[in-house]
Amino acid sequence: MPGHDVIRFVNGLSEKLASRSRHVCVFIGAGASRACGLPDVTGLARYIDQALTGDQSAAFTRLSQGRNLEQVLSRVRRITALLDGTDDEVDGLSSQAARELDLTICRLIISQLAVANAQVDPALRLAAWAARADYHHALELFTVNYDLLIETGLEALGVAYFDGFVGTLRARFRGDLVEEAAAADRESLPPFLVRLWKLHGSVHWTWDGEANREVVRLGAPVPDDRPAAIYPSDAKYDESRRVPFVVLQDRLRRALHQPESLVLITGYSFGDQHLNEILFEAARRRPRSEFIAFCFGVIPDEVAEFAVTTPNFQVVAPTEAILGGLRNNWDEPSTAPDDTWAKGTFQLGDFANLTRFLARSSPPQGELEARLGELLTAAAKSHG
Repeated sequence: MPGHDVIRFVNGLSEKLASRSRHVCVFIGAGASRACGLPDVTGLARYIDQALTGDQSAAFTRLSQGRNLEQVLSRVRRITALLDGTDDEVDGLSSQAARELDLTICRLIISQLAVANAQVDPALRLAAWAARADYHHALELFTVNYDLLIETGLEALGVAYFDGFVGTLRARFRGDLVEEAAAADRESLPPFLVRLWKLHGSVHWTWDGEANREVVRLGAPVPDDRPAAIYPSDAKYDESRRVPFVVLQDRLRRALHQPESLVLITGYSFGDQHLNEILFEAARRRPRSEFIAFCFGVIPDEVAEFAVTTPNFQVVAPTEAILGGLRNNWDEPSTAPDDTWAKGTFQLGDFANLTRFLARSSPPQGELEARLGELLTAAAKSHG
């Protein structure tokens, strides 16, 4: 049986991206940050474990048993709130010790996610594509990453975007605007504004207000004396401090259920079961929408099982793909761009290559293209 045709798939994707009537969403995972030289959650946890000392190191080791980094932060914050005003301890931590550990972890995360440490080319190319997309419906970018790579790319190229906050120095979250951001019957924001939804928080979000119950976005990464607002994954966490995250996840659910959407999933390892369920449910309920998952490595078993029974959920990986429910290897193309096919493997599973493809999928626009060229040259020199 012949394998999947690389050129046919790529040309088909170009045609889909060229349709201005489509509602296009991009779901961005940690692989995008890794493609830019920044660590993912696992890498951050490893660095924090090595950087902490003394009692904080021992506490982090205890709390990390069976928990990922976000779950550790949730646990630490629950201990802080639960023991406030007492001398009691939970998991060997007092309220004050838990607060100090929270601040230390956030400081270490922010230090590792500094854009100055990153290779920003992919973010710039993503922004260039977003600027030229010109879809009838607003382009929506969803990310679980905390870093400021996407914001850096958008702002470097002057791309207007809305992230749910209004203001500059201490921007307030506007859940009402998020809910209306792409509602066709009550649109309150113009479609040329790219929507950027940070599902798990950001290094420049923090809690503010009475009893720290409101999330604000600062004009720079959170200072050392404040905790960053990173997703409180503990289901029992104080509901008032889950509000931005609940609203943003609901925005993801609503966006994916919009009819005839095109959803590109990149850099995501499908390690978050809750998000997987949102993606899979939308694909099942909206058979006329198309979901394309770009895998950097092997296709996860759960994803493969779903894709072979759900034809509108396609998965592409370096050596194979599941297209229209059929799992097969790629056929070697006679010719293809290096960022699409190289060394016998399909290349768009790499976020850096996917953004190169996207950047050339829309026609260049003079001044924007010149600006992108200047920024890419400057970025290359800074990493030379």
